[in-house]
Amino acid sequence: MRQRRLMNQINVVPYIDVMLVLLVIFMVTAPLIQVSTVDVPTVGKASQAPGDPLQIIVKADRTLAFRATPNAAPRDVSRDELLRLVAEAQQQNPQQAVVVAGDKNVRYEAIMQVMDDLQQQQVARVGLLVQQGK
Repeated sequence: MRQRRLMNQINVVPYIDVMLVLLVIFMVTAPLIQVSTVDVPTVGKASQAPGDPLQIIVKADRTLAFRATPNAAPRDVSRDELLRLVAEAQQQNPQQAVVVAGDKNVRYEAIMQVMDDLQQQQVARVGLLVQQGK
């Protein structure tokens, strides 16, 4: 009588057959899938993108300068004149941002005074302008 020996190998042929059948199914159905498009609603008047921010420059000697557009040259202004200019710009566009650029040698207190004045003027969007480091 012959004794049967135990097989210690895995038969992978059925797994390969299943994988090939799945591959064929995916290859056939992939081109049939429709890419859907989304129809977004239209409105009569869309909100405008906010313009360039107003820039307030606090110099090292604590004097103030104002720049209405990024390409304009900054002009020296007093604190009262600065608040008047910002208020006029905010009446035209209440969502226009205001950025404060402080010289790195100016005391932090001077920048905070300007930001406090802007907050009292009800300016909604105030930020600090920084220079990108190396």
